[in-house]
Amino acid sequence: MTDWLLTQTASGVSVRIRNDRIAEIGVGLRPEADEVLDCVLGRIEPGRVNAHTHLYSGLAPLGMPSPPTPPKNFIQILSQIWWRLDRSLDVASLRAAARFYVAQALLAGTTTLIDHHESPSLIAGSLDVLADACAELGCRALLTYGATERNGGAAEGRAGLAECQRFVEHNQRRTILGLVGLHASFTVSDETIRAAGELCRALAVPMHVHVAEDRADVEDAQRRGYRDPLDRLLQLRALPAGSIVAHGVHLDNEAVRRCADEGLWLVQNPRSNHGNRVGYPRSLHVSRRVALGTDGYPANMTDEEAALSQHAEAAGDDPTAVTARRLAAWSLLAEHFALPFAPLVPGSAADLVVRDAENQVQDVFVAGRLVVRKGTLVYGNLPAITAEAQREAARLWKIMSSL
Repeated sequence: MTDWLLTQTASGVSVRIRNDRIAEIGVGLRPEADEVLDCVLGRIEPGRVNAHTHLYSGLAPLGMPSPPTPPKNFIQILSQIWWRLDRSLDVASLRAAARFYVAQALLAGTTTLIDHHESPSLIAGSLDVLADACAELGCRALLTYGATERNGGAAEGRAGLAECQRFVEHNQRRTILGLVGLHASFTVSDETIRAAGELCRALAVPMHVHVAEDRADVEDAQRRGYRDPLDRLLQLRALPAGSIVAHGVHLDNEAVRRCADEGLWLVQNPRSNHGNRVGYPRSLHVSRRVALGTDGYPANMTDEEAALSQHAEAAGDDPTAVTARRLAAWSLLAEHFALPFAPLVPGSAADLVVRDAENQVQDVFVAGRLVVRKGTLVYGNLPAITAEAQREAARLWKIMSSL
């Protein structure tokens, strides 16, 4: 692996990279056996983290058709749009979606994607399709399959958990890790939830699951005799410390405090929550273990922060304070990869972004590997990736229309 010396920053500070870590930070560092990158009076910052997303939705911006009838609630949005999309995916369309999404993420300075995947017609091997796209272009990732029973009952749930197990046990990519996943509490039985918890313990990995994104999830858990979906997952021992609880829009203060006490991570997804009309998560402020995700929206975290600020202000929260509290994803990554990501100090992961004086992303490193140079992908051809995405999107929309 090439060693690098990043010089000529606006602050005068240089950064030396050795292997996958920052080796030195200081003024007046001289090249040794390094490749020198002139940062042209820009600034160096940690790569951004998208703490909850869906790579399978990567083709959605390319003309995904509206449903035949406008959905009236969250469950109808899922069933008429996103669940039709995920059932339509095959290897070719999933590969195109993942490569298009990852390419855009890296070019926006997002170096890690924490993905939650569903493709009911393509369960076995689907995580390898995503991992291959991330590895090819150079993105760090945490991947899981969201096991569910919403199409094929208990057998579908078992297949989803089997894919998680297969990937965790056989993945050899050092910058890509696997987790156990469930789609959401309201789409699985107690038996599948227990099995997911048992698998977490057997593999020694956390869970990634949607929780209380909409009131429907809460009402389902209450009909089953639980306080809320968080309570259900905890009682069934499916949320080990370090698990990722996506959304939490309809968790109250007590439930969010319980997340913190259990060592769980919550992830807020402002653009998606607004687009799906599920509300604003008013209780997340009681935990410091809250990160920011996009829930399938493009992985430009600057755009997500702007949406967070806007929605926080509209809800009567202090947008500056809320935004500052959502920058915890580097700590989440540190728990999984066992190394620091921020602040930038010797020993930190060399997942770095160089921005120019106009705040534009110029260069991106992931684990010490240069993956974007002067605003261009190093390991992929963006026009070719985009053309493939457009072809596969057109084919995918035809499949969707037949469901």
